[in-house]
Amino acid sequence: MDVSLIQQGMIESDFSFMSLFLRADIVVKLTMGVLVFASVWSWAIVLDRQLSFWTLNRRAKKFENTFWAGRSLDEMYERVGERPNDPMGRVFRAAMREWSEGRGATGSDLQIITLKERIDRVMALRVSRELSRAERGLGILASTGSASPFIGLFGTVWGIMNSFRAIAASQTTSFAVVAPALAEALFATALGLLAAIPAVIFYNKFASDTQRYAMRLEGFADELSAIFSRRIAGGK
Repeated sequence: MDVSLIQQGMIESDFSFMSLFLRADIVVKLTMGVLVFASVWSWAIVLDRQLSFWTLNRRAKKFENTFWAGRSLDEMYERVGERPNDPMGRVFRAAMREWSEGRGATGSDLQIITLKERIDRVMALRVSRELSRAERGLGILASTGSASPFIGLFGTVWGIMNSFRAIAASQTTSFAVVAPALAEALFATALGLLAAIPAVIFYNKFASDTQRYAMRLEGFADELSAIFSRRIAGGK
């Protein structure tokens, strides 16, 4: 009995992930490589966003407790410093800077309205920038979740085409010949799903977290706007 044939049969009967990858066609290998890279990148974004939202909520709670502790706006302005590390602090500082620059110009109804509009516009712009930071990486998760199954399907179709050509060349339909090629092809689809499913799940989670944080940040900006309205109307 030919020993090489026995060894070849043992190799082809090895269905481990590494063996499936090594036996695959170059196009299928590239497809698998792209999917593995997308999966690793997605998990890196997941860990970064999870830590980021945990930090944002913790700092927001700390800032709100300090803000509503009865301190004046001027005291809070000095407390947050030049570079606040919290988005709420940056929104507050932007509004206070606009208030400090414009409060000496009040004297007519038109000037009061203009100052109020400027403060609201500055806060809205700062809120938009902070939410853009919070949404960083979500587009990649969405793209990975939507594209990975199709990339994996492409690898599977390409692998099945190669297996059909191998069957035609060998002129046999033996399951021992067909099974390894089909396994290699289907492995690409499995990798596509492995990359897509976590990406979709965490994209939905972080989109919900972003929406809740946006409501929290916009609510703070609205409350701060009301405080400035009362101060402007009172001429303080």
